[in-house]
Amino acid sequence: MTINASLIVADVVEWLHDGAIYIDNPVRLIGQLGNRLRQAGVPVDRLATSIGILHPIVRAESALWTSDGETELRRYKASPDLEKAYDASPLKVVYQNKQTVRARVTPQKEPGEFGIVADLRPAGYTDYVALPMPFSDGSTKVLTAATKEPGGFTATHVAVLETVVRPLGMLCELQTLKRSARTMLDTYVGRRAGKRVLEGTIKRGEGETISAVVGFADLRGFTRLSNNLPAEQLVELLNSYFGAITSAVEEHGGEVLKYIGDEVMAVFPYTCEATAREASRQALLAARDAVEKIALVNRKCSDAARKIRVGIGLHAGDVFFGNVGGESRLDFTVIGPTVNLASRIAGLSRDLELDILVSEHIADMMHCHAGFRGHHQVKGFDEPVSIFVPTLKMLGEDGSWCAESAADLALEKN
Repeated sequence: MTINASLIVADVVEWLHDGAIYIDNPVRLIGQLGNRLRQAGVPVDRLATSIGILHPIVRAESALWTSDGETELRRYKASPDLEKAYDASPLKVVYQNKQTVRARVTPQKEPGEFGIVADLRPAGYTDYVALPMPFSDGSTKVLTAATKEPGGFTATHVAVLETVVRPLGMLCELQTLKRSARTMLDTYVGRRAGKRVLEGTIKRGEGETISAVVGFADLRGFTRLSNNLPAEQLVELLNSYFGAITSAVEEHGGEVLKYIGDEVMAVFPYTCEATAREASRQALLAARDAVEKIALVNRKCSDAARKIRVGIGLHAGDVFFGNVGGESRLDFTVIGPTVNLASRIAGLSRDLELDILVSEHIADMMHCHAGFRGHHQVKGFDEPVSIFVPTLKMLGEDGSWCAESAADLALEKN
């Protein structure tokens, strides 16, 4: 097919500079680009981006579109297999030389062919091209295109792709920066806090009062561990501990707001009586799962000196959720008496040698007062606080407290 390259370029580039800037989804962006190129006579049957991203786990993202309806956002974690595949890919050549790489997909395997060619051959592709996509910081990302056209791409087709890849790169960079900002905020301040910061809640003292179950997890014997373990082993142990607590919290709808030394602070927000009970139930399930995950970490560790134990304290009430700090350095956190008491209850678990302690407010919300362990004086509070112990045997599989197995253990409050 004969096409007018200049007209195609003008139409697609105009769209990239106009309508496409409002598309905030990379898969949708690549999909619409693929459809527009096909309508203009460029026989693309597969488009994909390859963009390295700033993420604690994921090394790169790829937005994929095919003409037969496949769309996917692929994320690649760093691994030996990924490095091996990268070494055998045209992407490495593009990144190193910043030049377009073309690979014909022949019916039979050719000596020294790229790994992607073997992947494309069974689907009937005939030609593949990888193009450098420059970002404003000087780095190079990649756009790849493949076709099933019997004769492959023409020189005009490739010229069109090389022309549109630059304005496409500007849009991909903008999307990548936005996702990186969200990732960094989610990673360092938490999902809910990060969302508020991105929405503009950044002034000192700005925030809101919310109701939440607040949980603190305290690592027992951390000072001894930090004094005796080499730094590398201590970091590995802390990551196992933080990983166990964080995954348990997130699996039950809570959010870890911060790590304070060896402590973890998490919140389970609620808005009414019904959601308060559900937040308490999820917090109890998270505490139970955290203790079990820590036990699993210990079972995998043969060194008795490295075995760990956690003490968890739960309390609920109103907290201020917002910005506190200096003029140029802020922390988005929760503060208030509820937070203070939750922390004190977690510390009390160390003295009582128990894994999970909850306040009377949590017991009230769960309509259960099993496992009452008396009144205890805690630092900073004038009145003693009532403490309850929902042991693992007391908690039902659904997080219910006061299961039948706990009925005989319930004691009247004094």
